[in-house]
Amino acid sequence: MSNLATLPKNGSLATKNTVSNFPSLSTWFDDFSFSDFPSLFSSNFNTGISLPKVNIKELADAYVVEMAVPGLKKTDFNINLENTILSISAELKEEHEDNDEGYTRREFGYSSFKRTFTLPESVDDSKINAKYNEGILHVHLPKKEEAKKKPARTINIS
Repeated sequence: MSNLATLPKNGSLATKNTVSNFPSLSTWFDDFSFSDFPSLFSSNFNTGISLPKVNIKELADAYVVEMAVPGLKKTDFNINLENTILSISAELKEEHEDNDEGYTRREFGYSSFKRTFTLPESVDDSKINAKYNEGILHVHLPKKEEAKKKPARTINIS
């Protein structure tokens, strides 16, 4: 039986060109950084922005949704409630034009996201409120009185 490929001792199939200091094509791709293109490789093509990270906490009297969305203003958000579906979205449009020494440069950008959550029946939807502070959107979802956890108590035996 014959071997179709002879492997070097380092286990790789390719060998470096030791005659010149010119890098091989495979090392160019290894060194190429995709971090220079964050909107192209790390985000959703349809929306132009990656989905923000969310923390959801349950407290004794409420649920709290915290969404990390730095760089926005509170007027950029749309928070809607339809039946038991809470949706949080934002849409940004940017346009910039420079006219300098006969050159015109126009740049524009569009980005958006939408997150939806199904609320439990225990949420009092008439008292939902939200605030935006230091890049974090806080949505407070109070529980109905009957759903709030009652403190532990000792029951006396008669």
